[in-house]
Amino acid sequence: MNERELFQIGEVARLFHISVGTLRHYEKLGLLRPEYVDPDSGYRYYSTSQFEHLNTIRYLRALDMPLDRIAAFLQDRDVDRIRLLLREQKALVERRRRELELIERKLSNRLGQLEEAMSAELDRIQIEDKPARTIAFLKKQVEPQSHLDLEHSIRELDREEERAAVFPGKVGVGLSASALEKHRFRPYELVFLLLDAEDRFRGQTLCLPAETCAVVRFRGGHDRAPAYYEKLMCFLKERRCRPTGFSKEITIIDYSLTDDTSKFVTEIQLPFAAEE
Repeated sequence: MNERELFQIGEVARLFHISVGTLRHYEKLGLLRPEYVDPDSGYRYYSTSQFEHLNTIRYLRALDMPLDRIAAFLQDRDVDRIRLLLREQKALVERRRRELELIERKLSNRLGQLEEAMSAELDRIQIEDKPARTIAFLKKQVEPQSHLDLEHSIRELDREEERAAVFPGKVGVGLSASALEKHRFRPYELVFLLLDAEDRFRGQTLCLPAETCAVVRFRGGHDRAPAYYEKLMCFLKERRCRPTGFSKEITIIDYSLTDDTSKFVTEIQLPFAAEE
């Protein structure tokens, strides 16, 4: 073998802007074995005839093609085969793009909710129009004293889902309009999961119409909620209004995000209409 036609592994790594470790990994997988290995020093050498081979590997890796599929192609190179591989990889990339777009929307939703909670005026009742929404729910009486008391209900909501739909800021509890009118603020009668438009949920769901709500946000968790329900009901009474649906009480910032209880924020939404 003419050593002038050969390049040491370090030279090849520099020429192709990859690491020596990557070349050794390709060798281990059988993708690209050295043209020559010095029996005394163990130095690995590659020939220029292997450069095209290595360039093909780099090109397909740049397309995010798995190494095992690249190896299969290199063992049986064919135009029709590479066309099929590229089509399949294109379809995979499109699926990943859609998944990443979904994740991006979910991140935007959660960031918006957190930023709103952190900047909201607390302890002040406001009237807000809420768009139509979809929830997953359990009709179940619960009296949570801490965030741990809802864990079992959350698992019941989430148990059939392949992807995590439950995360902080989406799980809430509610009281019926009847219970609210009787000023009965415990126990809660409903555990629900507020679904994003991007969520695909297998369990029981309910489409809520657009609602006008009296909304209050306050520091603390569910243990502080009864006093705020009382304020909300007084607010409605003064305006000759009544609750028209179940309340939505969500702890937006809690132990799942911080151990600092002074930063907890809970929101209560109470749908209402004028008395007839």
